[in-house]
Amino acid sequence: MCGIAGWVDFARPVDHDIARAMTDTMARRGPDAEGVWTDGHAALGHRRLSVIDLEGGCQPMAADEGPGARAVLTYSGETYNFQELRTQLTGLGHRFTTRSDTEVVLRAYLEWGPSFVDRLEGIYAFAIWDRDRDELLLVRDRMGVKPLYYAPTASGVLFGSEPKAILAHPEFRPVLDADGLRDILSVAKVPGHAVFRGMREVPAGCLVRVHRSGLAEERYWQLRVAEHTDSLDDTVRTVRDLLAATVEQQMVSDVPLCTLLSGGLDSSSLTALAAHTARTKGQGRIRSCSVSDPDLDGTAGPDANEDHIYARLLAEHVGSDHSELPLKAPDLLDPALRASVLRAYDLPIAKGDEHASLHLLFSIVRQHSTVALSGECGDEVFGGYRWQRDPDAVFSTTFPWVHEGRHNYQGNEVVFTPDLLAKLDLATYERDCHSTAVAEIDAHRQLDDPAEARYREVTYLALTRHAQVLFDRKDRMSMACGLEVRVPFADHRLVEYTFNVPWAMKSFDGREKSLLRAAMKDLLPPAVAQRVKTPYPSIRAEAYNRTLRERLADLVRTGTGPLDPFFSPDLKARVRRDGAAALEEGMSRAALETTLQLDEWLRAYDVDVVL
Repeated sequence: MCGIAGWVDFARPVDHDIARAMTDTMARRGPDAEGVWTDGHAALGHRRLSVIDLEGGCQPMAADEGPGARAVLTYSGETYNFQELRTQLTGLGHRFTTRSDTEVVLRAYLEWGPSFVDRLEGIYAFAIWDRDRDELLLVRDRMGVKPLYYAPTASGVLFGSEPKAILAHPEFRPVLDADGLRDILSVAKVPGHAVFRGMREVPAGCLVRVHRSGLAEERYWQLRVAEHTDSLDDTVRTVRDLLAATVEQQMVSDVPLCTLLSGGLDSSSLTALAAHTARTKGQGRIRSCSVSDPDLDGTAGPDANEDHIYARLLAEHVGSDHSELPLKAPDLLDPALRASVLRAYDLPIAKGDEHASLHLLFSIVRQHSTVALSGECGDEVFGGYRWQRDPDAVFSTTFPWVHEGRHNYQGNEVVFTPDLLAKLDLATYERDCHSTAVAEIDAHRQLDDPAEARYREVTYLALTRHAQVLFDRKDRMSMACGLEVRVPFADHRLVEYTFNVPWAMKSFDGREKSLLRAAMKDLLPPAVAQRVKTPYPSIRAEAYNRTLRERLADLVRTGTGPLDPFFSPDLKARVRRDGAAALEEGMSRAALETTLQLDEWLRAYDVDVVL
């Protein structure tokens, strides 16, 4: 997948050493090779994780016809249809010197200009410096699976796969203002927001043009409301065909590949399709990986996580070369691990146990595989979450997962001063973000049935807001380990097709993910196909929460941290009197995790707080 970084300054020559320092922050994303290209006002850096054409494809890659480089590309991700594009470009007279998709992307730009993005199929984030136009082009894939950040300057722009690349530039100062804190404490992901003041994230399906007169974001892809005319049987067949084609396309790799098999319907479907594809092509057995510890939740009782049982069942059914990877709940509180998660993410997070478990899992998977297929986005596409089916959540006036899970985030009113909370006004912020989001597709003006319009809105929210959190988690934790994770359910063709399927058809059997279950029933054992969805395993052991409360109580007692001015006086008094016991009532785990990580982040990143 790789990591990219760069810098354009139209007022002065760029500094090669600064560009290299920015690029070096991406070392974990690309452990196999590095490169920095500078020329006058532009610098492009690249760290490579070799997946396709291991010998060729080095970056930054320049097109060198004529005197000097016409265009230079630094690229992260995978273009899955690069072979078809290569054939087209060869017919148009282009000559290739590598087998890489990188060169295909560069040549496609030279042939078709910025509109070439409409032809790409895959997950990607890249920058192209066009010397003829004196312009930088930043591009992010349609679903936003791969990250790309940028920060406008007085005379150009800084950019990188992660915020840390921009933070490495000496002229960018990390500042947290009220809007950034709203993003941290809220559960509403806002496209384009990057928490740090002055920094943005290229929105999914968008490109950014940077030239001497300034910069502009342009959208090249958007989900749109349309009529679905296929019958149920045709819809099921189309879903199966799209999934089969997508999985086959995403199995192309010159390095070892595996599937991440949780035992749920999504990952089991991908594993079954991958195994079927491998057999059909005579490629032998595929590799699958799951977590071996049945006691991730710490209960060791009848409610203990049983994912590993279903993963074994599916692996035996499809004949995969299956590995169970050790993952122990107590390890997730290790301060060193939590510091590594923060360094990978660059931002405080609310679900520390989930991020830490993924970091550990990916580090183990990387020992034998460089590429993995994962089931992210299956719930968003096919309607697997409870809040997608709960009428109270669906027809609320905010994000349905916010309505359903509000109690899971209680605690801000315990931790912070009333003045700060009044200024942030998170409830209004979330409602405003929700209104902005649903206005993007205007479903109620295009559909006669108000209920169907709302279900279409909820699907849109799931795909454009909720999924972004999962993509970020998957990307940061996997790339911190040098592992490329592909997400077939996020293929834009599948997303476009299923988006407009009526909700009654998506839930035709009264179950979650009806279409996926119907499309995959011939490849799955009945116990897996009919399994009720279980959420991502989260630790339920009281010892975990107790440790978090003790750590927060210690932080409050010191009175010297960057958050101390914002801690509630009542909280300080009760902690001085009762210690960690003062945090037993009204404090959710999410609030504990977020507060602790916010403090650590402000310290580790030397962030100025300007509220």
